[in-house]
Amino acid sequence: MGRRGLSGAARVTVLPAAETGPVATSGPLSSLQEAVLELPVDAYRDLWKTESLERLARAYWAYLTRVSLGLIKVVYETDHRSVVLVSRRLPLLRFHRPEYSTEAGMGQVDWRIERGLLVAKAGRGQGYLRIQVRSEEPAEGAEDVAVRISTEVANFYPFLRGGGPFARVGARFYNATQLRIHVWVTHGFLRSLARLELPESSVGALTARPE
Repeated sequence: MGRRGLSGAARVTVLPAAETGPVATSGPLSSLQEAVLELPVDAYRDLWKTESLERLARAYWAYLTRVSLGLIKVVYETDHRSVVLVSRRLPLLRFHRPEYSTEAGMGQVDWRIERGLLVAKAGRGQGYLRIQVRSEEPAEGAEDVAVRISTEVANFYPFLRGGGPFARVGARFYNATQLRIHVWVTHGFLRSLARLELPESSVGALTARPE
């Protein structure tokens, strides 16, 4: 948890994506990227805590800002999170506040999409971004444990796809630009988890507090 000298202690394998064919010219779209993170049991027990889920979410946004050289930023509001280009005047995506859920062997955070410049009018209030982690309790005497991590965008209506007679060209344009960049960034984020560095959350909604 956090930056505790665990750098380089894990191995990340990005899993191949399922074949989905060409981007549809209408209706919602989805994108799923997955990886397996193999790490020492001691590091796993240090990280497999509820508050680490929030820090994993923070790591995603921090990576997005870093890889965009600071051009893309996340604005934290009481009930919303906005991904902006340079300033608040260019909100690419606006999400409702994150929703966390946990159960044995699973943790998940959802950001429901509200609107934004990248969202078609029909998609306002539709869709979500989800990060999920799954793992089983390490076997007795095991040295390593595998954690499956996925990022998913579902029920998304991209503005770049357009509609009507231009939808076919728009679908190809979306596939070659926004979707390709999203997959590239997400794979980079998943690989970055090999450093086991989860920054402190800006909100601390899941941070353990003394009784």
